[in-house]
Amino acid sequence: MRIPFAQIDAFAGQVFQGNPAAVMPLAAWLDDAVLQRIAEENNLSETAFIVPDARGESDFELRWFTPGAEIALCGHATLASGHFVLASDSMIDRVRFRTRQAGILEVARDGDGYALALPAWAPVAKDMADIVAALGVTPVETLWYDKGYALVILENEAAVRAVAPDLRALAATGPIVAIVSAPGVATDIVSRVFTPAFAIDEDPVTGSAHAVMVPYWAQRLGRDSFTAFQASRRGGHLTCRLDRDRVILGGRCTTVIEGTFFLD
Repeated sequence: MRIPFAQIDAFAGQVFQGNPAAVMPLAAWLDDAVLQRIAEENNLSETAFIVPDARGESDFELRWFTPGAEIALCGHATLASGHFVLASDSMIDRVRFRTRQAGILEVARDGDGYALALPAWAPVAKDMADIVAALGVTPVETLWYDKGYALVILENEAAVRAVAPDLRALAATGPIVAIVSAPGVATDIVSRVFTPAFAIDEDPVTGSAHAVMVPYWAQRLGRDSFTAFQASRRGGHLTCRLDRDRVILGGRCTTVIEGTFFLD
């Protein structure tokens, strides 16, 4: 069996930036265990699988797998999937994906990049002493969204860049996405994201984390639009906008590999 394969750097204006994702179109769903093994073989933050939506509710069904597990929402691999579809057909301006846990998501052309619409997942205040201890930080606030997202607000960008978590202890807290964020210097906000329980120690650029951060920062900044930078080693810039119950993220994509995955 031959499966088309593309590796795309999402939230990146050029190669070696942003977050790499594999996008693999299928005619029909393979067994979940096979999808997981493919993602493990690709060894990227996420592998996105798309299948034409037979129900007609969207253009494609979309699922995402890390090397360790299927996840509820992945922003950068959705953006990469949108780029994969839209780059192949200049006559269409947007593509809709039906997902299993995050509803309908959309990627639309936006200048020389794309606009990605995600659900707005507003976090609530919660004490998370074990997560804070594993991160080794002194938080200003700690918040939680019930799909496993821990948002830890720090004092400034320097504090975010200095975070050096105990990854084993963080993984032991469960299958969570641990976000540290603060006001930025060159951008309005800055963040880093750690997901060791999903076999990714630090995620380069995390769209789903911004689905949680944007509602918080929109309220704190007192405006619905702002800029963001995820300060991983690769780094990634995003524009952010809160539109009622949706978070709109702007970014570019770069295709770096195209080929065929051979499945015996």
